Amino acid sequence: MPVYEYRCRDCKRRVSIFWRTFSDVDTESITCPRCGGANLIRLISRVRMVRSEESRLDALADPSELPDLDENDPKSLGRWMRKMSAETGEDLGPEFNEVVGRLEAGEDPESIEKSMPDLMGEGGGNDFGSGLDDL
Repeated sequence: MPVYEYRCRDCKRRVSIFWRTFSDVDTESITCPRCGGANLIRLISRVRMVRSEESRLDALADPSELPDLDENDPKSLGRWMRKMSAETGEDLGPEFNEVVGRLEAGEDPESIEKSMPDLMGEGGGNDFGSGLDDL
């Protein structure tokens, strides 16, 4: 079953239309599932590539994949941490999300460390040598 993306010129939304066959695309009329408009234009769809976990992790280790990472910029660190989390597919919990959110807001890693002493376990903020400072 082919799936094509369209932009509705009436409601300005991008919609995906599922077709039963390839020939239906050329012979059937389409309407926007959101507003019912018939003024749709076909878009070029995004391409997805299925990759193994190993190839995703290898790509993350490639320094050329990190051209905009600036370890001195909290916002850059936050974006990088969010990207790493998304690539691994792991839910790292609410503490991680809080830290990343605060970094993305521009908060200094040291102030985050001080305000969340239990973040790194028993050692508290004093043992943050393996934490944000090393990113």
